[in-house]
Amino acid sequence: MPEPLKNLLHEALVGDMADRIGGNASAFDRDRFVTLATNGLTALELMERSALIRDALFATLPDDFREAAAILMASLPATGGPGLSGWMLLPVNQFIAARGLDHFDLGLDLLKALTPHFTAEFGIRQFIHRDQQRALAIISGWVGDPDRHVRRLASEGTRPRLPWAMRLPQLVKDPAPILPILTALMDDPEDYVRRSVANSLNDVAKDHPDMVAAFIAAHIDAASPERRWLLKHASRTLLKKGHAQALANFGFAATASLQCELRLVNGEVMFGEGLDFEIRLTNAGEVPQSLMIDYAIHHVKGDGSLSPKVFKCKTITLAPGQSQTIERRHAMRPITTRRYYPGKHRIAILVNGAETASESFVLVMPSADPG
Repeated sequence: MPEPLKNLLHEALVGDMADRIGGNASAFDRDRFVTLATNGLTALELMERSALIRDALFATLPDDFREAAAILMASLPATGGPGLSGWMLLPVNQFIAARGLDHFDLGLDLLKALTPHFTAEFGIRQFIHRDQQRALAIISGWVGDPDRHVRRLASEGTRPRLPWAMRLPQLVKDPAPILPILTALMDDPEDYVRRSVANSLNDVAKDHPDMVAAFIAAHIDAASPERRWLLKHASRTLLKKGHAQALANFGFAATASLQCELRLVNGEVMFGEGLDFEIRLTNAGEVPQSLMIDYAIHHVKGDGSLSPKVFKCKTITLAPGQSQTIERRHAMRPITTRRYYPGKHRIAILVNGAETASESFVLVMPSADPG
């Protein structure tokens, strides 16, 4: 079994934090910090542990944020030297987000300095929430920073729906203010940064599909392979939903004279095994067709209704009169993000966003061991 995430913050790490802060502040009460930060630590989950350590920083760093910031800045790793790094900096993020808002520029400067050693994407969101215009004006200046982590922070930290972090409701409602940041980073030399841009655009697409489809259309002409990958990854939610403009951006027009046959190899699936199926596509038209093939499994929910989940399958081009058969197995096994129920499920084939064939199958749950 993998180690629980909560164990990333542990008593030995607290001791190391105390040593590294204490080395830069003679008045820092190391023993009090360790006592406060470890009292009941093992009973807590990850973010609760981080909050406990943050509270210990509240109690032991100077009340004046400028003094506390100077200590934390000095405690970051020097070139090749020890310092606050890795998961130690999660509670530091929380400390800055709570205490630094009244020292806006200094707080953001500290988060910028922190991010090469962990990430500051959680900390900067409080600043954006407090004063979006002021925060984005500062963050926009990071897009040309020589450090790739700082550039990524400009896109990742401003994502409207960043996982594990507070949402930014103003940007969920109107994401236009972050589009210049994403545009500036779209051709970044680091894949690490470009992936963040794609994920941010995909976030925006969940609330503003037409805006993102239009953005993609405006930036896809003569795109490099790297940019084209980014734009397609940014469109993944739109493509799965069959958004017409998003499909057209990548050459997937509405299908015409296309024949699609779906055959289930096994119409009854034992949980823990898989659904085997074949898709046969024939272009009965007179022009080549570019086809993006997905499939949706309509899972039975606890109330008996069906809930679809779309999965990627394959992208092909069929010449006039050409046929192609695709074989797939979809595993029906335990995962942490879904609870399975027995009964009649459905599989639907989606070609360029449109459902073209479907069949039902039965999921059977194993009986309980009588022993």
